[in-house]
Amino acid sequence: MAQMSMNKVIHGAFRRDLDRFVGALTSFTAGDSARAHQLGRAWANFDLQLTDHHEGEHEIAWPALESVGVTRETIAQMDAEHETMAAALAQARTAMSSLESTAGQGEAEAALSALMRLRDVTVEHLDHEEREIEPIYIANADGPEMKEMGKKFARTGPAKAGVFFTWILDGATAEEKQALTSSVPGPVLKILTTLFGRSYRKDVAPVWSS
Repeated sequence: MAQMSMNKVIHGAFRRDLDRFVGALTSFTAGDSARAHQLGRAWANFDLQLTDHHEGEHEIAWPALESVGVTRETIAQMDAEHETMAAALAQARTAMSSLESTAGQGEAEAALSALMRLRDVTVEHLDHEEREIEPIYIANADGPEMKEMGKKFARTGPAKAGVFFTWILDGATAEEKQALTSSVPGPVLKILTTLFGRSYRKDVAPVWSS
């Protein structure tokens, strides 16, 4: 039986990026336009991944989970937390855009405050979701409902999938990598990340290695 769902693997990538942003903004030097643009590229990817993830949960995951016993009350709680996160994400989006435009000290401080707020509400939600739903993902991993859900999530183009998986693997733990390769065949993952993950490796990964 799987020990970690694909959902939890994705959550790990969100946690890592949020910590990276807070760390980068804490040490940001006012006037460093090059760094501001770097962080802007990483932010664009993070914003897209978080938005896609939660839209996918609404459209695909929630109906599948309800069919295997997750209550509507629990899903309503998750949706309420998503709304809180969406508001924090919008504030962070504005702050990061301002920082990229000006690289100013005040903008950096505002971005740091916004990212700390986003990290707080996002991690609180991810922790809650994992307590409530991760056991259900694991218990039903081999059932038809979860398999059909996985097929629906997989209906994305290879370019988008390549960036997605390359992002997930950037800093993933050994346990997360094992869970990922148990969900996605190794040769498929290799092709997607090698051929279609190049934009992430070129534009985003260096932001965190610099």
